Amino acid sequence: MKTDQIREAFLRFFEERGHRRMPGAPLVPPGDPTLLFTSAGMVQFKPYFMGQAKAPHPRLATVQKCFRTSDIDSVGDTSHLTFFEMLGNFSFGDYFKAEAVPWAWEFVTSKDWLGLDPDRLWAAVYLDDDEAFDLWRQFLPPERIRRYGEEHNYWFSGEVGPCGPCSEIHYDLGPEFGCGPKCEPDHEDCDRFLEIWNLVFMTYFCDGEKRDPLPSKNIDTGAGLERMAVASLFESDEWKDKSKLPSVYDTDLF
Repeated sequence: MKTDQIREAFLRFFEERGHRRMPGAPLVPPGDPTLLFTSAGMVQFKPYFMGQAKAPHPRLATVQKCFRTSDIDSVGDTSHLTFFEMLGNFSFGDYFKAEAVPWAWEFVTSKDWLGLDPDRLWAAVYLDDDEAFDLWRQFLPPERIRRYGEEHNYWFSGEVGPCGPCSEIHYDLGPEFGCGPKCEPDHEDCDRFLEIWNLVFMTYFCDGEKRDPLPSKNIDTGAGLERMAVASLFESDEWKDKSKLPSVYDTDLF
């Protein structure tokens, strides 16, 4: 699928599941002194997550242009960019893990949507998130579901702001691109695994070391458009040499 097709498919998928399509926020976020640039799809929705304002709809979906420098040392490799597009679906006190995980799986694997090979997908969950683990077990063998600690599978919007455990979908490009027989998704200096989607179970407000429950349980997901396009390209007939590692720069965006 081309990137314009992936964008539209994502929004249409979630519209069919009761979400309202919303425009992305400006790259310079208005009214948020904590950020220079919009770095995630959830930025414009922080007041809804924190219960400071009511969302226009309990389920929203967006395509958000983002700018990040946190991974700047990795920019220029096959998967990291400073400017990228994030596909996101959001729930404000409505659905939670039991819907978010199966929907993500359906979108990435169904031939009606992105249509990736299920045998190339892995999931990662927060260390003690048994609920998310059990949800992924509907689709994946346990050896392809990894449990990681806060460094990898707990998402923060900053030192102060909404946060929560998260679960990622990783695309396996093949062991030939890996770092050995024990290679797995948290090995960051390795090209085998490509994180394509992060599902954040936004349930707490973080203020330094203190974490208090948010008024409701929320969903905040972010899928990398460019990375989904890489996975789709790799499986297509267009990418003839499967021994060659694909890059975001090989997609139709560049």
